[in-house]
Amino acid sequence: MSLLPFSSLLIADVGISLGDEGKGRLIPEVADELRGTAHPVSVVLKVNGGANSGHTAGGIKLNLLPAGVVVRDAAHLCIGSGVVADPRKIWWETKPLEKKGHAILSRLLVDERTLVTDLTHRLLDLAWEDYRVNVLAEEPRGSTGRGITPAYLDEVGQQQITFSDFLAGPNYFARKLAQRADRACRTIQHVCRVSEATWSSFFDKLTAAELRANAEAIELGVFAKEEFDFTRFRGPAPFTLNLEALTATYWAAGTALARNIGEVRELILREVRAGRTVIGEFGQAYWLDKRHGFSPNVTASHTYTPEFFESAGIPVQRIHTFGVAKAYDTKVGTHTFLTQMDDAHPLAVKLKQIEFGTSTGRQRMVGWFDAVEKGDALRYGGFQDVMINKSDALTTAANGAANCCFAWPPRMLPAAVTRTSRATRRCARPFARFTPGMRVGRRISPASGTSPPCRPRRSATSPR
Repeated sequence: MSLLPFSSLLIADVGISLGDEGKGRLIPEVADELRGTAHPVSVVLKVNGGANSGHTAGGIKLNLLPAGVVVRDAAHLCIGSGVVADPRKIWWETKPLEKKGHAILSRLLVDERTLVTDLTHRLLDLAWEDYRVNVLAEEPRGSTGRGITPAYLDEVGQQQITFSDFLAGPNYFARKLAQRADRACRTIQHVCRVSEATWSSFFDKLTAAELRANAEAIELGVFAKEEFDFTRFRGPAPFTLNLEALTATYWAAGTALARNIGEVRELILREVRAGRTVIGEFGQAYWLDKRHGFSPNVTASHTYTPEFFESAGIPVQRIHTFGVAKAYDTKVGTHTFLTQMDDAHPLAVKLKQIEFGTSTGRQRMVGWFDAVEKGDALRYGGFQDVMINKSDALTTAANGAANCCFAWPPRMLPAAVTRTSRATRRCARPFARFTPGMRVGRRISPASGTSPPCRPRRSATSPR
């Protein structure tokens, strides 16, 4: 049960680390808490990101759909205008879940301003990673390959295709997609300087990735393997696309969602006026924000509370921010990981058995809880509540207690302030204090003076 009442009908479910905190678990918990009250949860809104921000809720792995899927009495599942969404991916998630008995289409509303992402963005994503490694001779950025950054580049470059385009005629959509494809192919060939062999391999790589990600849907008979064959979009010559097949496929997927495209902002204002609760589900986390995160290992969207209002399209007003973290840290990509555990440490060995990315299946690095990062996210991002997940994963067989490390930067930096400069962070060394936590099922109680100035609302344990 909550320690304090919620301060608003709007709730922001945000990460205060670098993603993978278990934000999806918060949504059914809040829904359970408010069920039967005067302010039940009626809307779960996906606020930002795209198919790169996987959440797990109720044992279901999701990428694009909000975790409200598992809250059966939540009347509306919304995708906000701050999201970049591939209509094919929406169907790849929706159809298997509907077959399993989850009501999706009857509750789904995609904002008409939501950006459409497609194959061209995924090809650009792979090409820019290749450019970083083979032309610039730098570390890979660790992209998910889902095309998220290139899709947002189209937004700021005034080259948008939005879901409202599926409500108009096919010729306009076809012309815009052809222009997008031409830009992508020219960029990949002449700017990214990808080789012909690498270009061809991109289609095989995407096919293998989606066959792996959608193996269960294929096994259930929901889709044939051919649905995930990206090689059919490869053109007859290098750096060309089968534009006819690409256009027909995306037009069919988008127009099939026509009844689910509309005005999210009106829906949310109506629900709030009726006294019902709206949860904004954020992808990624504070330290992956495109402005406040640790560049270049950031996402292309804003990942904290203010983006709720932009994505929902409603006026700024009181909102209840719920910061989510795990009792230890995980990261993927090429981040500077100050509190990373030695891979040979027994706890690191144990945690790596359960830490894989929801979207990509990538092995996560594991480390001790970094209280400086969490404290900064809460101090500058703001919060009303905090949830700490997976405290039981730190439990030792010997005494049933969790060991937590609270890391601080060296004395050359101001106390409790995290610097985003990559060079500075690479020189930093953490100060660690190990403190025995409370037994599983109770809040972790760190030593006085080492924790961020916050009061946990609840501490959830990992799934059994």
